[in-house]
Amino acid sequence: MRQILVTNALPYANGSIHMGHLLGYIQADIWVRAMRAMGHDVIYVCADDAHGTAIMLRAEANGITPEQQIANVQKEHERDFAGFGISFDHYDSTHSDTNKMRSQSIYLQNRAAGNIAVRPVTQLYDPEKQMFLSDRFIKGTCPKCKTDDQYGDACEVCGTTYNATELLNPHSTLSGATPVEKSSDHYFFKLPNFSEYLQKWTRDTGRLPVSIANKLDEWFEAGLADWDISRDAPYFGFEIPDAPNKYFYVWVDAPIGYMSSFENYIQTKRPELNFDDYWKKDSQHEVYHFIGKDIVYFHALFWPAMLEGAGYRTPTGLFVNGFLTVNGQKMSKSRGTFIKAETYLQHLNPEYLRYYFASKLSDKVEDSDLNLDDFIQKVNSDLVGKVVNIASRCAKFINTSFNNTLSKECAEPELLQNFIDAGESIAQAYEAREFSSAVRDIMALADKANQYIDEKKPWALAKTNPNDPAIQDICSVGLNLFHKLMVYLAPILPTLAEHTQTFLKLEHMNFSSAQIRLLNHEIAQFQPMMQRVDQKAVDAMVEDSKDSLAVETVKIEKKVDKKSEKKSEVAVNDTSVITIDDFLKVDLRVAHVLDAKLVEGSDKLLQLTLDIGETEPRNVFSGIREQYQPEDLKGKLVVMVANLAPRKMRFGISNGMVLAAGNGEGVFILSPDSGAKAGDKVS
Repeated sequence: MRQILVTNALPYANGSIHMGHLLGYIQADIWVRAMRAMGHDVIYVCADDAHGTAIMLRAEANGITPEQQIANVQKEHERDFAGFGISFDHYDSTHSDTNKMRSQSIYLQNRAAGNIAVRPVTQLYDPEKQMFLSDRFIKGTCPKCKTDDQYGDACEVCGTTYNATELLNPHSTLSGATPVEKSSDHYFFKLPNFSEYLQKWTRDTGRLPVSIANKLDEWFEAGLADWDISRDAPYFGFEIPDAPNKYFYVWVDAPIGYMSSFENYIQTKRPELNFDDYWKKDSQHEVYHFIGKDIVYFHALFWPAMLEGAGYRTPTGLFVNGFLTVNGQKMSKSRGTFIKAETYLQHLNPEYLRYYFASKLSDKVEDSDLNLDDFIQKVNSDLVGKVVNIASRCAKFINTSFNNTLSKECAEPELLQNFIDAGESIAQAYEAREFSSAVRDIMALADKANQYIDEKKPWALAKTNPNDPAIQDICSVGLNLFHKLMVYLAPILPTLAEHTQTFLKLEHMNFSSAQIRLLNHEIAQFQPMMQRVDQKAVDAMVEDSKDSLAVETVKIEKKVDKKSEKKSEVAVNDTSVITIDDFLKVDLRVAHVLDAKLVEGSDKLLQLTLDIGETEPRNVFSGIREQYQPEDLKGKLVVMVANLAPRKMRFGISNGMVLAAGNGEGVFILSPDSGAKAGDKVS
């Protein structure tokens, strides 16, 4: 049995959990549940990231203390995580005495080792608020292109990066005052001291995704710089030892929150555990962080360097997820696709989303898309139409005609054994975080189970003799197969697994229980387990997401000046041209035609199955039937638009567009030159 500690990125205590956040938490929770189901001791902790200027200012705006602010948000976060079945063993806050002591200790150990420097830094200071301003609270005119209303670190128009002190006509976004330059001593962590160590650490096998390690090379090539770890008062956080009115920057104590949350878990729930067994230098226990790709630098450079400098072990691995889009686009408040966890839970079963995300996730650092039409179709087809349907079809016969008892012997031992044997590869896919592969294999088994029941037709036998023993045998096999499917799906669908456990009267649903054959076994009365996704409920969720953000949208619109309004008006009305930025949004990929079929009921369409290098092939309907027959296209390379929003058609969902040209005499597919391969970008 392995001893494993798992953490998730800490949500900031300044806002609500939304769909983009949930992608990473659901991924981690599925992995944790799967590893537990394999018999490993897995501890899963998290905490609210509770410090920083933004929280201090939000509390001030709300007329409450920062402590009240973070306590209110933490309750909301814990409620939403519980609503989605996120199984934390302990949920903490970085604003705890334990975290304060641990943060100060790590700082002092690094200071004693010579890893801390102090030097003056000149910054912009708001004379009205009497505080130093971070870049996000400063706006002014870009020193290069002279565009107004740019933030203090970079221009959104020309892309130039600069120091806030270089802005022309700067002003504080907090008070409107003109900031002044002021110097103060800052404390720095000497990151260059760890350059050689980090280059080796980031290349350790299994520590990081290769793509992330390659990206980090840019930092080493540019040369690591000292990291500013201090902020001046007023600031909500922990004071630096021996430095009055100087506070740790939020990214110092935030990752230390992983350690303190675990420490508080031991103190309150598992006193038999030893903190050092997990965090000492030579620990054989495993520690994994699930994080988003936007915070890799903190976790792969600053965090392991701080731990190494203080004499602690470093993470066994960083598991990195990409961003989430909705309907192929960035989450939008105006479109109602910036969906809060709370809003989702008011309308839909959380296990729908857990399953849909699992069907998309792999160990690669890729963005995921929540396409709402595909979401409805996949959940209804897979979970309701395939999996739960097996139990529904078989249970009624066992309940009504066979005294709730399954057959004494298995009528299809070979089929049942195939389902049992599949468990090993499915478990391996879970451990490797190849959830989409696991889902694909499980659904292939579900297809076999349904095929078996369709071929045996117990309902037909029941018409002539409802007590025919053959019916009991068929339905007993069906429920045994359903049991295996639900054991394998339990990490993704814990609530449905609990219902299954009650229905089948089982002690547990861990992976070893897949070996059990339910023979002469009593079951309970079947109760409906899952409803189909209702399009109206999805529409209502989107509409409610718009309503909940209406006030915020109005505020943003009021900030647009007349010059910007005029510029936007021209862009909207002038549809005859597109800019290079518009064109660059189109993701063109080389696609390999795996299969092509005629579409019944259409004389123009062909149904294409396309490989573009993703975990699952794409289904695309293309209006090229007048020029091509299916056999003409199989094995051919074509070019497709890969980021087009899926289109719902009466024949199914088309997930992309194949490029073709027409000359009035026919339509001709565009094909890349030889040497191209599926998934290559076309530019």
